[in-house]
Amino acid sequence: MDLTDKRVVVTGAAGLVGSHLAAELAAENDVLAVDDLSKGMRERVPDAVEFQRLDMTDEADVAAAITNDVDVVFHFAAYTDTNYDDDRQLFEENGAMTYNVLERMHDVGVDKLAFTSSSTVYGEAPMPTPEDYAPLEPISIYGSSKLADEAIVSTYAHSYCIQAWVYRFANIVGPNQRGNVIPDFIEKLLADPETLEILGNGRQEKSYLHVEDCVDAMIHVVEHADRDLNTYNLGTRTTTSVNRIADIVADELDCDPEYEYTGGDRGWTGDVPKMRLSIEKLAALGWEPPHSSDESVRRATEELAEELRAEY
Repeated sequence: MDLTDKRVVVTGAAGLVGSHLAAELAAENDVLAVDDLSKGMRERVPDAVEFQRLDMTDEADVAAAITNDVDVVFHFAAYTDTNYDDDRQLFEENGAMTYNVLERMHDVGVDKLAFTSSSTVYGEAPMPTPEDYAPLEPISIYGSSKLADEAIVSTYAHSYCIQAWVYRFANIVGPNQRGNVIPDFIEKLLADPETLEILGNGRQEKSYLHVEDCVDAMIHVVEHADRDLNTYNLGTRTTTSVNRIADIVADELDCDPEYEYTGGDRGWTGDVPKMRLSIEKLAALGWEPPHSSDESVRRATEELAEELRAEY
């Protein structure tokens, strides 16, 4: 699909990935950015992009966003916290949003959907993990919700004539992000540069992709993958440990803290200690990550440190 001169809806468009995608697509497309602002920030969406505050759990709001002139929907709206404090709400509302979007698309004849899933659908799988790895055994409610969402997307792709692209993300990092390891470390060290609490043992190791590279990969997949259902891992060939992230953050903030660990091999219940996705399928489609995990983490640290210093 050529993403030029299209009417595009981006749900969850005030979040990290959605806001960057909306800004990128707006240069050559008519983009409607929607978000309920329960977690996203309105200021992330450029003023030049049309924005509506809408809730994808509300069928009337979904109908307002997705009309018969839409060419493609990028559905990013979701609870994205793997450690969210209300498991039932996360699971039920993530599913409701995805079902509502697909049902509305089918009703009005919109037949192209790009959906953000997650590496958490794999659970604790051998690395590097390819897209055809099985069985998929998520260990968090968030991972379970994304796997359930993938199932309904698959149904609509195979039985209701909706072409779909599903992205299984590594850890995406970048500016304006809050609530993950990099801004958490920055905030802690700005408050106390002498000590840094690290959840788990610090040896957790995952793949990190900068949000700008992620957006570039997403667009590439939509423009080059043409099956009814196209599932792709998005990540890097490298990993970064939590200890290494702490080192990078401390270096950027010019401090030398003592690390204090909470213990155990993971940060919280449902945390996958080690993750690296196979990106051979993505590479075969013609896209390679331009930066390593370490480089992505350092760039995000520089961006976030500048933002968070201004708040202190």
